[in-house]
Amino acid sequence: MKGRFIFVMMLIVMIVITSSCNKTDNDDIYPVIDMSGTEFFPKDCDTVYAGRSFVFRAVFSDNRELGAYSIDIHNNFNHHTHSSSIVECPLDPIKTPVNPMVFIQEYPIPSGLTNYEALATIAIPSGIDPGDYHLMVRLTDREGWQSLKGISIKVLQE
Repeated sequence: MKGRFIFVMMLIVMIVITSSCNKTDNDDIYPVIDMSGTEFFPKDCDTVYAGRSFVFRAVFSDNRELGAYSIDIHNNFNHHTHSSSIVECPLDPIKTPVNPMVFIQEYPIPSGLTNYEALATIAIPSGIDPGDYHLMVRLTDREGWQSLKGISIKVLQE
């Protein structure tokens, strides 16, 4: 009788443990970067100018809570790809950078938001190498899931 009681108790404990393991509350959905509307900037193949600023604009969303986003602008003088865009922009000939622009900035998103309109003013310095650049947007949610969007832009001198 005592052995039967222990067996039943062990069976109940195992059922409780396995049923609690099946209920996950994990966030496993990537956040979304939306730049599809006409009001968003920049888009693939857009031009920005050295010595001027532009306003980056996008909408971010997540099923639970957004975290932060970052913008990285770097040259594409060697025609590398980040495989996040299907648009092919006309490229200048391959060249060696002399004074390329490098921009990396992280931006916080207020806590508790599942939707956020990002507006960031970015100054393009004068005197940088003009040409082909990538603007990379990285968006993370509070759980650490990350989405990436690469945009090919052209930086020109005025």
